[in-house]
Amino acid sequence: ITGPAINHFQQVPGIFWTSIVFGIAMAEGWRLTYGWTNPVGANKANDAGEVQGDLFSFKSGYYPGDIGFDPLGLKPQKKAEFDSMQTKELNNGRLAMIGVAGLVGQELATGTKAL
Repeated sequence: ITGPAINHFQQVPGIFWTSIVFGIAMAEGWRLTYGWTNPVGANKANDAGEVQGDLFSFKSGYYPGDIGFDPLGLKPQKKAEFDSMQTKELNNGRLAMIGVAGLVGQELATGTKAL
């Protein structure tokens, strides 16, 4: 793989992208079974015509993004500390995306490697 980073995507073999998509699908499938209620049989009407069940709802005790994986015990136990850490992670991720966009923009403008 050579040249500016903006051209690397096209140079990566297709089997890599197939593996990536498969891995993401497996992780998302597991997350769905961990955090969401089973939609089979939900929102069906009973004999009286009343709708039963909650389609598209979380399991009790599930927080979006929290799948119970914290092997190093870094997740804060207090809500205020957790909210602070979550905000910091979101802001750092946003800053990283802006930085990558700047590198890609520079490569597009100059046609040479940025780094």
